[in-house]
Amino acid sequence: MIVHQLSRTDARQIAVRAQLLDANRPTDLLDTVRHLTLLQDDRTAAVAPNAELVIWSRLGSSCPRTAVAEAVDEQSLIDVQGVLRPAEDIALYRSEMAEWPGVTEDPDWRQSRAAWVRANEAFRQDLIDELRREGPLTWRELPDTCIVSWRSTGWNNNRNVAMMLEMLVLRGEVAVAGRRGRDRLWDLASRVYPDVDVIPTAEALGIRNERRLHAMGISRARGVASQVEPNGVEEVGEAAVIEGVRGEWRVDPTYLGDAFIGRAAIISPIDRLIFDRQRMTDIFEFDYNLEMYKPAAQRRWGYWAMPILYGDRLVGKVDATTDLREHVLRVDAIHEDVTFTKTMTAKVMRELTDLAQWLDVDLLRAHP
Repeated sequence: MIVHQLSRTDARQIAVRAQLLDANRPTDLLDTVRHLTLLQDDRTAAVAPNAELVIWSRLGSSCPRTAVAEAVDEQSLIDVQGVLRPAEDIALYRSEMAEWPGVTEDPDWRQSRAAWVRANEAFRQDLIDELRREGPLTWRELPDTCIVSWRSTGWNNNRNVAMMLEMLVLRGEVAVAGRRGRDRLWDLASRVYPDVDVIPTAEALGIRNERRLHAMGISRARGVASQVEPNGVEEVGEAAVIEGVRGEWRVDPTYLGDAFIGRAAIISPIDRLIFDRQRMTDIFEFDYNLEMYKPAAQRRWGYWAMPILYGDRLVGKVDATTDLREHVLRVDAIHEDVTFTKTMTAKVMRELTDLAQWLDVDLLRAHP
């Protein structure tokens, strides 16, 4: 069995190339998403919504800011559980949807959700019937005929329509058909998802693991559990050991041996390069947390501080905010984890200038 011996530098360069953040920048939106496999559709817009920011980090201002929204409206990108995926990839999920909540070894939280759906069968059917007659509709336009209310310890308590719609996405019965403002538009899945051959679950899971590894370059075989997108890749790819890092790693061999040419990039706090914080710490040795949920006085770097990639290293954070009333991208601070050279500073400022151009605002650096 091949076991690749990698340094942290090797691992970082593989990860950066796989995430299309090296000097060989992509040029096409859909091809980029097909490679990345997904865009997390977080609507936090301190600078710009995550999906848009991820695309800008790769394509730059040559890709219009409206391109992601237009792709969703055209249904070439489809929202599944808050993640935008290429429409053709839905074939990799339909079989699993049909089997929901699954047949064996399902966690308790999934079984409790299935029990809640069963207890509200009439409510479920009411939503489907209303969408069939009137869809697409926002959740606010749908009737709440729930018998057993949704209970949680968080902000979803009693949000019966919204939670049932999420369950019906998992079952493959409804889908997001676009947006009206900030609200999703819901419709029958049969009117949204492409009519393609469904891939059996076992085969689909293998393909998804292979594509996830190709998008990540290097990954743990088994990562921290996630309800939407796994962090691990099981046994696909080839085994690897990273010097100074514990764990069983898998690497996509297509990235091995390629020359690496890096660049400066400013990335979203939830970019897939760093989304798995343990992987980020192991490979990049980067000190970072998203601080938007902390009181302002406890923040070290800022509400939506964006990590700075330079070559294969994460070297700092940009504390920036888009102020639409003042028509500016306000840069309150650039936190340097290492001392920037003049060249580094110039390249980071070039990226910020491009970001402001893409946002169609002026760049204002509050603290030069």
